[in-house]
Amino acid sequence: MHAVGVWPHLTVVSVLDIMLVALIIYEFLAQIRGTRAALILVGASVAALVFYFSRVLGLTTLNWLIARFVPYAAFIVIVIFAPEIREALARLGRRLTLASSAGAEAEAYDDIVMAANLFSQNQTGALIVIEREIGLRTYVESGVSLEAHLSYDLLATIFRPSAPLHDGAVIVHGDRIVAAACFLPLSMNPVLSTQLGTRHRAGIGITEETDAIAIIVSEETGGISLAVAGTIERDLTVERLRDRMGKLLRRYVPPTPLPTAIADGRGMDESETEMPMGSSDSHSKPGGER
Repeated sequence: MHAVGVWPHLTVVSVLDIMLVALIIYEFLAQIRGTRAALILVGASVAALVFYFSRVLGLTTLNWLIARFVPYAAFIVIVIFAPEIREALARLGRRLTLASSAGAEAEAYDDIVMAANLFSQNQTGALIVIEREIGLRTYVESGVSLEAHLSYDLLATIFRPSAPLHDGAVIVHGDRIVAAACFLPLSMNPVLSTQLGTRHRAGIGITEETDAIAIIVSEETGGISLAVAGTIERDLTVERLRDRMGKLLRRYVPPTPLPTAIADGRGMDESETEMPMGSSDSHSKPGGER
């Protein structure tokens, strides 16, 4: 009977209030899932439980200590979760401006197609990972943070064999290159061809664990491959790559004139040869076929 008396006070505004709070909590948990911030949140939850039981059990000294600490908790939370707060605000802004930014992202992704064409012509090894719904922050932190605008020129510069960041994966989020020289998990699928080297296995591995898309260019053959959901499509033409990216990203990637190859021997890759993992060669990363 008491519960029946409570329900009449549930208004449309109350329901909206509850839904907004649930949405905020969900977005926050989605942002920190799979990151170090999740472990920090677990520690904070344990501290909250300690505070609760100290009040219930009447632990005076512990209560006094926690009472001195609580006023600074808000500032500590802001400092610790600053990256997640920035990402959440940026994600909200992207949703509000989705219509205006769609054209810019389509243009940026066509730069990936043009760069893949250049790498294929010059037989330059490359691994480009496009983040979708599942965050890749754990892998971003393994590389060098860039936070630069995605462009054909920048990709061509990063993957030059003489560049310090060429050995590893580039991670792309929206129209930004988030990081370069990133470590990726290697696929352990025994069905994969033995012809696939470290770069290809890293591209497949990241798509097995996330919903990301990986574009791989072989330094041995110049072949372009695309990995998604743990499977790989090999020896794609530039037109086929553009079409597959458009479908997977659900946006139109317009055709543009492709740059011609620069005649300088093998171009951008002269000395790299594929080595198995565990080689004594220094600076070998799971994102690159060395």
